[in-house]
Parts: sequence; C-alpha cells; structure tokens
Amino acid sequence: MQLSLSVRVAESFRNKRNLTIALPELAAIAQNAGYKALCMRASGVGTHSPTERIREVQRLIKKHDLVVSMATGDFAIPENGPNGPDSLRHITPHLDLADALACDLLRVCIKTDADIANAQRAADEAAERGIRLAHQSHTQSLFETVAGSLHALQRINRPNFGLIYEPANLALCGEDYGPETLKRFAPHLFNVYLQNHVPDPSGDMPMTTWVRGAVHSTLRPLDEPGGIDFQRVFDGLHAIEYTGYVTLHHAFGGDLPPDRAAIRAANFLKCFF
Repeated sequence: MQLSLSVRVAESFRNKRNLTIALPELAAIAQNAGYKALCMRASGVGTHSPTERIREVQRLIKKHDLVVSMATGDFAIPENGPNGPDSLRHITPHLDLADALACDLLRVCIKTDADIANAQRAADEAAERGIRLAHQSHTQSLFETVAGSLHALQRINRPNFGLIYEPANLALCGEDYGPETLKRFAPHLFNVYLQNHVPDPSGDMPMTTWVRGAVHSTLRPLDEPGGIDFQRVFDGLHAIEYTGYVTLHHAFGGDLPPDRAAIRAANFLKCFF
C-alpha cells in the first residue's frame, strides 16, 4: 500500500471550493511527511483551470517527487448535489485533466438510476485513453450502502469503473465497513479514503442520508479511539491483498499546525501497513 494525501485536508469541512493551505505548501508538507502522492481536487486544479495553472501544478508535483493518485475535476462532484453527475455527460475535459496530471483515476458522482447510462458511456470513453473512473462510498448517492454500491457497479458493468472505499460514510449510513465488506468490494476496489467522521448522537455535524435520514456526527482526530476502527479496516485490506493508494481524506483542523498533523496522521496510518 502507498500513502496519499488528499487536497481535501486543505479545505474547510463545509467549503470545498477554497484552500486554507496553498497548494505549494501542501505539496511540501506531503513530501516531508512521507506521502507518495496527492489526491487532487478542483480547489487545487480542475477542468475550470487555465492551461498555465495546470502546467504550474504539473511542475509543483514533479518538484516534490509526488504523483497524482486520483483527480476530482470539478466542484460539483464532491459537493454531491444535483449537478454532481454532470461530468458523466461530458467526460472529455476530465480525461484531458487526468492526462495532463499523469493520473489514470478520476472520481465521479452518480445520484440516480438515470445516471447509469451516462456512466457507461463515460467509462467507455475513458477506457480508450487508459483511464479509470471511480465512485466514493458516499451518502445521498447510489453508493450509500454496500448492497447499493455492488448493484450500481453490476449495472454499470465496466472493468474500468470501480469504487473508492470510505468507511466513515458507510458508518454514517449504518453499514458494516469491516473485512467482510472489503471482501465483497475487492474486485472493484480502486482507492481507499480514510477519515474519522463517525455517527454521534451528541455530535454537532448533522449529515443527511437517504437510508437513515439525518444523522448527527462528529469529526474526531484521526488517531482518537472510539471512532472508525482502523484495525478492522486494515485487517480487511490485508486480507484482500490490497496494494493501491490509501488516501488521508481527513481535514486537519484542531490545535496542530498542518505539517505536524500530516506527520502524525502518516505515522498513525503506516502502523497498519
């Protein structure tokens, strides 16, 4: 397994369009903390970015001996609203971005059954360019539950369309995220996202789900006990012999400066490798 740092960590929890840590600083933090890749998001560079900005990011990634593990090309995808699936109807700019970043994996968004055919067409176009598409385990999507995720993947039925396993979102939906789930996900697993965002009746973060309605939650420090059981997560990953990227998707925040938070998170996760 290889450790990747998501640009999500440099965004505020509720605003996914602006960076609180500039990309050059984040890349240096990633390199110094031992991450091998950045998971790029539109807040850093996206399909809206001018060519010179994309080239600037290319140079920055190379300067810090990093690669791009995955790219999310627009803001609508992680915001997970009605416009989230728009990229599936016009995937070419996203594929161009992936090529420019030397990345073979793009995150996409599917909200309804009507998006399935668009996902198939997008995957077929991506396959012509050696690029894969993936959907995150995520609330308010066809990938809220384990069964729903597998059903959607079966319907899409494209070898280059897979899953980003994210145990926190599964937990928010009341789903098991341990070794048995990973065994079922194994044939489709393209990436792993990790954050310690858990259901909590007294939590101050109400999250909307389709299967459970509103769920109160708390974002805990990554290594704080009582949240996501990362031992079960990695037991499952080792059992299926997963060798891809494990991406820290957890907002830094808190009392630690970003560089120390990145090192602490990396050291915590590497204990399970």
